[in-house]
Amino acid sequence: MRFSTTELAGLRLIDIEPQRDERGHFARTFCRDTFRAAGLVAEFPQWSVSLNRTRGTIRGMHYQRPPHGETKLVRAARGAVFDVVVDIRPDSPTRGRWVGIELSAANGRQIYIPDGFAHGFQTLADDTEVEYAISVPYAPGSGAGYRHDDPAFGIDWPLAVSVISPKDTAWPAF
Repeated sequence: MRFSTTELAGLRLIDIEPQRDERGHFARTFCRDTFRAAGLVAEFPQWSVSLNRTRGTIRGMHYQRPPHGETKLVRAARGAVFDVVVDIRPDSPTRGRWVGIELSAANGRQIYIPDGFAHGFQTLADDTEVEYAISVPYAPGSGAGYRHDDPAFGIDWPLAVSVISPKDTAWPAF
């Protein structure tokens, strides 16, 4: 695995290093010891999956309020997404800024999202499946979010929105 930094401190891109042969390839997507050595959270007691039937679907921008803040490791197991992370840390010099990265089954990229960021994505293909490893179990009542179209962020989504939940359209502005 290769870890890359981004313009948002703590947010990391993770590229797999496939070993290829006539069968295809094999690659590590997670190693507790490698994550620990890089100073990253390495315990993920909850794993979740999101199946998204329609290209252009948006989910986000989600986070959990303290004391239930979560670190996420996100990858597209099938299809592709434009994955967006917004820095919402109160004292961060990049507060309110966002980064967008394409995650796909084809490129194998993952994104490591520390606590203090809002997360969302837009599907770039039908039947896209997104997997999440999460550092803390879901805590009912602690889920929160911001609008995907909040002008304070100015996120440049690549497609018109085809599907979005009523809950995601009702989040407050930043």
